[in-house]
Amino acid sequence: MDHRHASSYPHLPTTETAVAALREVAREFNLEIEVTHDIGADQTSRRSHAGLGVTTDPDGSLPHEAHVELGGTPRIDVRLFPEDDALITVEGVEFHDIPRDEVPAFLRSCYTDLAHVRGKRFPPGYRLIVPLPGDRTYKEYLPMIGLTRWLSGRVR
Repeated sequence: MDHRHASSYPHLPTTETAVAALREVAREFNLEIEVTHDIGADQTSRRSHAGLGVTTDPDGSLPHEAHVELGGTPRIDVRLFPEDDALITVEGVEFHDIPRDEVPAFLRSCYTDLAHVRGKRFPPGYRLIVPLPGDRTYKEYLPMIGLTRWLSGRVR
C-alpha cells in the first residue's frame, strides 16, 4: 500500500472535504463517482427527531450528509454522516461507524486488493477483512451464500 496516500487527508472536518477526498480516490483508480447531498436536520438520515420544517441543529448549523456511489469493482457505497463517521458498503457487506478520516484509506485497501475474505469452520461463515495503515483492521461477517464474484476471488 502506498502509505503517503493513507494520510493525504489526516483530518476531514466536513462532509464536503470528505467528498473531495473520495473524488480524489475515484480519480486515482479511474472510477465513476456519483454524489448526492442531504443538507438540513429535516433531510439527514440520523436527524429524524428534528421537528417538521426544522433544518438546523440546536447550535444553528446545517447538518450535511452525503451518499457516494463508486463505479467499478468492487461495488462500494459510502454514506458520510454529519457526526464524523461513515457507513461503507462493499459488495453488500456493511461496515458501520467508520471514522470519516479513515474512509479514503479504507477504499484504497479495497481497490488495491489488500482487502480479503477469511473463512471459519465454526461458526461457519466468512469475514471480509479490510486492513488500514497503522495496524488498524475492520472485519465484518458475511454468510457463505453472500459471496459475490469479487468476494470469492479474495478468499484466503
